[in-house]
Amino acid sequence: MFQQLFKSIQEKVTLTPEEMELCKTFFIPKKLRKKQTLLQEGDICIYNAFVEKGILRSFSMDEKGNEHIVQFAIEGWWITDLSSFLTNSNSIYTIEALEDSELLLLTTEAREALMDRIPMFERYQRLLLQNAYIANQVRINSALTETAEEKYTNLGIAYPGIVQRVPQHMIASYLGLKPETLSRVRKQINNRSSF
Repeated sequence: MFQQLFKSIQEKVTLTPEEMELCKTFFIPKKLRKKQTLLQEGDICIYNAFVEKGILRSFSMDEKGNEHIVQFAIEGWWITDLSSFLTNSNSIYTIEALEDSELLLLTTEAREALMDRIPMFERYQRLLLQNAYIANQVRINSALTETAEEKYTNLGIAYPGIVQRVPQHMIASYLGLKPETLSRVRKQINNRSSF
């Protein structure tokens, strides 16, 4: 159950076998069925979730009932409402499984204790936050400056294989596009690649 997590950690820092065994004791394994939620908008987020298997999405709803997807989390990724998780405030997001999923959950208290016990885990967490901040800047720039085709192409780079696993209306929501715009973009790309 910890294969993806240790792969993720070892890509950024080195843990001893003893530290890896200790690390396991801080996580709560959890299985979610497709369409089951990990977090509901308005609740306080008590977990930072690592995806061992499956795919999740984080989204909000506007006053008209439209979904706005802010993140997908595939195998090897973390997902949470970071603001709610760190400040104990009400979440503005819902986190839902798009496939049957296997997660490793970390509470705020467990995260703090784990960082105290294993200093390299704190470094790992810092690197994750640093990379998340950079990814947010890239996403904002993408939303402001990229064409629909560039957004779609870059999605495939950031989330390999996602277009085969996620319904197109959700891909459109994540990219900030209307479904018909995404359909047109995909058709243009497919027409060019068939020559």
